[in-house]
Amino acid sequence: MHDIVKAYDGLPWLVKLILALPGIDGIAWGLYRVFKGLSKKDNVLVIIGILWIFLGIFILWIIDMVSIILYKKLVWLA
Repeated sequence: MHDIVKAYDGLPWLVKLILALPGIDGIAWGLYRVFKGLSKKDNVLVIIGILWIFLGIFILWIIDMVSIILYKKLVWLA
């Protein structure tokens, strides 16, 4: 799991931005949160990641998009 999180963190900024587009975001960054939670043994982050997979498609993608544009990485709820 740690390798997957490291791979996501190592992606170029433009690829991260593309993964934050509506529809893609829920799956891509939701899985990132689940894997990060599993690697850190953080159950709250795993639950947030699972919720993100379903809700990220509709509205939560905006949070990821702003985070990536401003900080070039996920900052909030990650």
